[in-house]
Order: sequence, then structure tokens, then C-alpha cells
Amino acid sequence: MSLRVKAVLFDLDGTLVDSAPDLAGTGNEMRAARGLPALPFEQFRPMVGSGARGMIGIALGVTPAEDEFLELRDEFFARYEARMTQHTRPFDAVPALLDALDERGLRWGIVTNKSQRFTKPLVKALGLDARAGAVVSGDTTPHAKPHPAPLLEAARQMGVAAQDCVYVGDDLRDVQAGHAAGMRTVAAAWGYLGVGEPVEAWGAMHVIHAPAELLNLLDVA
Repeated sequence: MSLRVKAVLFDLDGTLVDSAPDLAGTGNEMRAARGLPALPFEQFRPMVGSGARGMIGIALGVTPAEDEFLELRDEFFARYEARMTQHTRPFDAVPALLDALDERGLRWGIVTNKSQRFTKPLVKALGLDARAGAVVSGDTTPHAKPHPAPLLEAARQMGVAAQDCVYVGDDLRDVQAGHAAGMRTVAAAWGYLGVGEPVEAWGAMHVIHAPAELLNLLDVA
């Protein structure tokens, strides 16, 4: 069944762009600074959707409940900011997907839990800022996903009703936020996915395994 929508909203990390190399690299930088050996990339990747919390948890085994977490988080942010565009790129099939949406006159935007401090320079470095109809970060509104506020703000910025949008993301929180906002939901199975329930159990309207599948789903291919 095709989705009749006027706009497509995307999560950023793990959906549009592969930021895992720089996020994991930051975690390993912190290990190296403490004389610890690097961990395999595969250990970090599933937790990329959890940002600094996930990376620090893997790299150093420290959780937000521990006293030293805030200091480590600030260190992580500083190190990540210095390298966040070093290896981060759109997933291979994403540029063609965005080109196809543009060609068909279907507007698209970005809604991420990444803070503006990182979102703005990253999106600009990747050339997405001028093309996106909206870019909403985790601190653009008072609430981050899975709260619907960021998605509703993106729809507002684009002048599109929430029910006329589809939200595409690679985390359970993306599906929850999309449902809460009254949007159609698509789970991106090429992303990071976390370590909880399998993607098929998230309750998304559709699960796709490659960016090009979205075009068929939207009946614009």
C-alpha cells in the first residue's frame, strides 16, 4: 500500500548519514587518552542512536547515573565536535533518494535528537542545509524524540499538516514520535537500530531495507 504524503521527514544519524565512524572514533579517542586499546567498531555501531550516552557506555562503561558521567560527556562533545565531519557521509543510496524526491517536487526535512551545536555544522558540511525544507534538532523544541514536538515543529516550518507527512527513522523512538505526531512511519532497517526489540516489532507502518525502497512506497518511483 502506497503512502499518500506531501512531505518526508528523516532522522539524521543512521537514516540519512552514517555518522558511526566519527562517533565510535570519538569513543576510541577517549579510550586512547586513558591508555586503553581501541574497541572494534561493531561494538559501538548499535548504540550510535544513543549519542554520547551510548558511546561513553561502550567506551568506558560509565552510565549517566554515575558521578563522572557529566565530565566525560563534556569531553566527548568537545572531541566529537573537532572531528564530526571527518568520516561522516550520507549512506550510499541517500543522495539518489533525495534527488528523486526533489525531482518529483516532494519536500523533505530533517528531525534529529542531535543538538544544534552539532546538527547545523554537520548538515552544512554535507550540503543538506540549503535543500532541506526544515532542520529540527534535539534542542530546537523543549522536548526531544520520542516526544512529537520536534516532528510537529518540522511540519509547521514546512507548512504541511502532520497527517500529510511520513517520518523515516532507524530507532524505536522515531516510530514512537511519528505515531505521537499523527504521521505515517517508516523504519529504516539499514540504520543502527539499537539493541532492543527487532525493527519489525516497533510498530512502524512499513520497514524498508534500502533507501530506494522509499520511492516505491511513496509511489513516486
